[in-house]
Amino acid sequence: MEFRVPYGKSQIGFSVPDTYTVEWIGPELRNVKPYHSIQDAIENPLGAVPDLRQVKSVAIAFPDKTRPMRPEALFTLLRWLHRHDLWPEAITILIATGTHTPMKAEDYGPALTDAAKNYRVISHDCDDVEKLAYYGETTRGTPVWVNREFVRADLRVVIGNIEPHQFMGFSGGVKSAAIGLTGRETINRNHALMVEPGADLGRYEDNPVRQDVEEIGRMIGVNLAINTILDFDKDIAHVFAGDPVDVMKAGIPLVRKEYEIQVETPFDVVITAPGGHPKDINLYQAQKALSHASRVTKDGGTVILVAACPEGTGNARYEQWIKGMTSHEAVLERFAQEEFRLGPHKAFQIARDAVRIKPLIKSEMADEFVRSLLLTPIQDVTDTLQAVLRDLPDDARIGVIPIANATIPVLCPKP
Repeated sequence: MEFRVPYGKSQIGFSVPDTYTVEWIGPELRNVKPYHSIQDAIENPLGAVPDLRQVKSVAIAFPDKTRPMRPEALFTLLRWLHRHDLWPEAITILIATGTHTPMKAEDYGPALTDAAKNYRVISHDCDDVEKLAYYGETTRGTPVWVNREFVRADLRVVIGNIEPHQFMGFSGGVKSAAIGLTGRETINRNHALMVEPGADLGRYEDNPVRQDVEEIGRMIGVNLAINTILDFDKDIAHVFAGDPVDVMKAGIPLVRKEYEIQVETPFDVVITAPGGHPKDINLYQAQKALSHASRVTKDGGTVILVAACPEGTGNARYEQWIKGMTSHEAVLERFAQEEFRLGPHKAFQIARDAVRIKPLIKSEMADEFVRSLLLTPIQDVTDTLQAVLRDLPDDARIGVIPIANATIPVLCPKP
């Protein structure tokens, strides 16, 4: 049997002997709405939104290059603003980088490059404290530092995707600004909540990380969200606009319906991919696929992560922290003893799964570098899979999760 999964900007194929049963764990969702539905969503918003007659300035939080974002959402919004006499000089587009490296103009991609010809486009820098405003603390103790350009606008818009998130439950809503446009101290404290009960994939209402983000969004006054749900090919399947909380409440049930897939019995082997570019642009992003796949992998089972990672890990702090570490057990022990820090938390997330399963990775990263991260590099998926299967019984269970970053695999044994 032949299979193909996304790998960078293309795909990679592998073979599985016909004697095995393979379970494909992915949504059947395809594009079901035309692009003009974005305009319909904006003109018929969910919940209460500002009266544009009172708006003189607009700030738009737009995802950086690590997020698959269709440009139609941005340009439809801009045309809508123009029809309400809000022109380029009144509009600022802020690239929501979070703690990622601020983007340079040459990295903008087609959508932002076109926008920059007529609009002011600024890449957020979480460490540029002079460009941050302080808004106090959340009830969970997160200090809220946010981009001044965003909060001083009359209309504060977020654009993004609603999709599963490994410890925030779901991305989308205010997150593009409440994380994407905040300071490192804010993001660090919020993400430290990932070790608390309820901080899990697919949980929203009682998720401490996500609800902290919602509170940040209220504090900084995010008042319009435009969120899409993407299909397997990264085309728009659904779109919602309006009050950020109402957008999340409308979108989450659809994401659960399409992307939550039940698995009756854990797998011996899982071949998984984050979903291709940009979800596998670096290991910082691709790790999510390993986390999601491990949820339905047996103790001692193998996960083959297929992720190009042309930008390496994507985080120097992670690389510096793990340098010289000799085992995943040591990573967990050290992480528990130290204060939570972004970067090292990625080593913790990988180690938390790797002490239970065997992670192998097919990537563009150098083998020696991969081993320094306590991971095992492979060259060929088919050859590796055959070698793994030689040590397993003939009825070994094999799973394939092709867009794991956006998939919620749930282990649901038969009663």
